[in-house]
Amino acid sequence: MLKHVELTRLGNRARVVTARSDDAESVSTGIFTNIGGRHEPAALSGVCHFIEHMLFKGTPRRKAVDISRAIEGRGGYLNAYTSESSTCYYARLPHECLAIGFDVLSDMWRNATLAPADMEKERLVIVEELRMYRDQPQQVAQEKFTEAMWQNHALGRPLAGTEETLQNLTRDALAGFKDAAYLPSNTLFAFTGRNVVHADCVKRVADVLGGAPSGKPPAARRVTGATRQEPLSVTRRPALEQVHLVLGHRVFGRQDPRRHALRMLNVILGENMSSRLFQVVRERHGCAYAIHSGYQLHDETGAFSVSAGLDRGRALKALGLIRRELDRMRETLVTAAELRRTRDYTLGAFRLGLESVGSQMAWLGEGLLNYGRVIMPEEVIKALLAVTPEEIRETARHCFDPARLTLSVVVPENHEVSDTQWREACQ
Repeated sequence: MLKHVELTRLGNRARVVTARSDDAESVSTGIFTNIGGRHEPAALSGVCHFIEHMLFKGTPRRKAVDISRAIEGRGGYLNAYTSESSTCYYARLPHECLAIGFDVLSDMWRNATLAPADMEKERLVIVEELRMYRDQPQQVAQEKFTEAMWQNHALGRPLAGTEETLQNLTRDALAGFKDAAYLPSNTLFAFTGRNVVHADCVKRVADVLGGAPSGKPPAARRVTGATRQEPLSVTRRPALEQVHLVLGHRVFGRQDPRRHALRMLNVILGENMSSRLFQVVRERHGCAYAIHSGYQLHDETGAFSVSAGLDRGRALKALGLIRRELDRMRETLVTAAELRRTRDYTLGAFRLGLESVGSQMAWLGEGLLNYGRVIMPEEVIKALLAVTPEEIRETARHCFDPARLTLSVVVPENHEVSDTQWREACQ
């Protein structure tokens, strides 16, 4: 897995982390800026995602097509993502191309033109992205779930913004937010793969940042007990064949030591085809084609959810089956055999997930952003091996508290189940 890990903090507080993998043929480099959707004011909802798009549109040195050709022309891969708490730009290339890969990424990150004409075209592109999501009922159910989970909070807003906020976003506002957020003190540079030399990578970053001041990035409003959570969201849509459901609970944040037990709990409940929900709801009762569970942990809060596309005539029955499995996690201990199977799957998936230099780069970056330190895989493996049936049950009892439950359903317009019936099914 991870080997030869080194970390340096520059004078302006930018961090550089590297891991050398001598048996790899590639290198991966990423620039992580600790800014995301939860840092946006409501009027600028979607600005981080918009900036992510705009950084691919060109710099004084490169047009948009030059950016993609510089990476793809060498057989590499270039992409980015925006989350609630961070934005990452990354590339993977043959190992001898590290210099050009980092040059392209750092040029985008530091010198993007943000041309008004490009912004107008990209505004149309992102609006179409929003409309694409609106045509996907499971995506709508998820967005409505998130909105209900964190009412009137940035975590409850869609990462891509809304058509209204996108139409009102000016070039000055976008550039001003980027200047205030894309700061050395807020950014991490990660390099993994073959022939990665830490001192060389530190020099590359220092050369790019020059004398850039550290700066103070925008702060995010934290979720507290006063942050409202709505228990039910029902959306009626024409021309649907299924009921699309997301049922979940507000849980603890990523700093909580119970996160390892939660990971095991999720595998048992709904991560794969061997899970309880898949076997009960799909295999035994035939109420769904797709059903799975998952969780997302932020710094101080999180959500555990079950998502499914259900037979419209048996949706209430399926909801009852899901809730019964949640209650079973709260009430009974997992058996020794089930725990052993869960550990084998979890540890195997974890180790395989860190096999590529790209996943190692993401692991280092996300770990440093979220926990402020390099977390070695061996530490996680040790923690997972130590999880007991009692810890899984106690974590389920905490997480699946009915008082913190939210149900989001997208149903056919003429669906026979009323809002009152959905509400009663949650109680």
